[in-house]
Amino acid sequence: MVSTEKPPVTAPDQAAQPAGVKRQLPSFLVIGVLSTLFYLGLYWAARWVVDPQAANLIALAVSAVANTAANRRFTFGITGSDGALKHQLQGAVAFLIGLGLSAGVLALLDMAAPDASKVVELGGLIVANGLATVLRFLLMKVWVFKD
Repeated sequence: MVSTEKPPVTAPDQAAQPAGVKRQLPSFLVIGVLSTLFYLGLYWAARWVVDPQAANLIALAVSAVANTAANRRFTFGITGSDGALKHQLQGAVAFLIGLGLSAGVLALLDMAAPDASKVVELGGLIVANGLATVLRFLLMKVWVFKD
């Protein structure tokens, strides 16, 4: 008599699997939190000497380069210099999206509450940065550092 039972299914070796979202998302979130704190610190410092839009541009440009480099290495596991410039240029698209969102928030805030405090500005920037972060992960996952 031939048995029709199927052998038990075992989990594939995770080391042989390509890095997936389950591994990438925690790293991306940690880097995102650190990058956001870095960005907010740069913004806060620059805001004492320049207007909100210029402070945003400076802080976002510096933190975006660091964010792309950190995600390249730690989230997507890419080491070495091969493709680094290409990845930074592709990461610039995510930077431009973030810049558009944050500049838009600052412009709306300036129209709605021209005397808003720097703390209120930071609050608006945190919201814009949150949305930009979701878009940044999707861009990095499907375009910049595609598996």
